[in-house]
Amino acid sequence: MAGDPAVPLVAVLDTNVVIAGLLWAGPPYSLLVRATDRRDIVLATSPVLVAELEDTLALPRFRKRIVDARTSVEALVAAYRDATVLVIPQDVPRVVADDVDDDHVIAAAVAARATYVVTGDRTHLLPIGVHRDITIVSPRQCLDLLGP
Repeated sequence: MAGDPAVPLVAVLDTNVVIAGLLWAGPPYSLLVRATDRRDIVLATSPVLVAELEDTLALPRFRKRIVDARTSVEALVAAYRDATVLVIPQDVPRVVADDVDDDHVIAAAVAARATYVVTGDRTHLLPIGVHRDITIVSPRQCLDLLGP
């Protein structure tokens, strides 16, 4: 299902996955590594999602983890921005019930012509399953689809 290995897949990571990948080991981190080192997946994002990442990383609950990692919100956001392709959605239609922020994830995926939206959001995004030929998967599912 991953397609031609010479053609990288395009994915949009939900902010929860980006933060998990930047601050902890696990499947989200592995996706970031594959995007930057192996380059068999291209990560796309939008200005709204980058701003959400910056705002969320600045929350007090992440402060200690960021300090312990000897980094900063600015450095983490810059590293993520450098690892992604920036897209500008033409519009942000209402798609996700009860969560306007998640509409921006879908809009970025549509603008990027993504194959996947990768999220840990079991309440709003994962239940959608597929939107306009974009499959919504968990980080583990995405890694499984990419293969070894």
